[in-house]
Amino acid sequence: MTTRILIADDHAIVREGLRRILAADSAFVVTGEASDANEVIAAVRAGGFEVLLLDLSMPGRSGIELVKRVKEERPALRVLVLSMHAEQQYAVRAIQAGASGYLTKDTASAALSDAIRKIASGGLFITPAVAEALALGLQSAEVELPHKRLTDREFEIFILLAGGESVTGIAERLSLSVKTASTHKTNILDKMKLGSIAELVRYAIEHNLLDSHT
Repeated sequence: MTTRILIADDHAIVREGLRRILAADSAFVVTGEASDANEVIAAVRAGGFEVLLLDLSMPGRSGIELVKRVKEERPALRVLVLSMHAEQQYAVRAIQAGASGYLTKDTASAALSDAIRKIASGGLFITPAVAEALALGLQSAEVELPHKRLTDREFEIFILLAGGESVTGIAERLSLSVKTASTHKTNILDKMKLGSIAELVRYAIEHNLLDSHT
């Protein structure tokens, strides 16, 4: 049976690369593309595909928020998140939001077909490490780390701040006002009981929340 797929990424070259990978497998057909959150929602409402390949870092609505919105619109839709971010940053949140799998872009070419087959058949495509993190998250005795208190939007901004992005840069990237981005920064520091961005960066490094190239 053919699996119909929608590719959602704000970079045309990435969409083209994914198309080429999928074209090599006769079991898949790409029915369309989306380059931002609004196009994703419009396509989800229109239907005509079973799997959504979703970039987590498109402009506008937070990637995790978009996963939740997509699942609200079409609960049965299978969502495979493609991300430039290491899985320890977003994978657990993505699965908890309703995604069926999480794949980093640097491994996409090798694992993409397997991932799509797995989630199209009703399974989850996650690594053992992510499965363990999900299991630990269900244990009430687990000590809650400060960054887990953050909302999905706050966590996204936390990662950007830890990676050296300025408030102005974050506002532009996420289509927020500078004031809103600054308020998020203040709330993040308050919730995590951190006194400065330097402490935030140190926390992110100690908890292995930054990409290796950051």
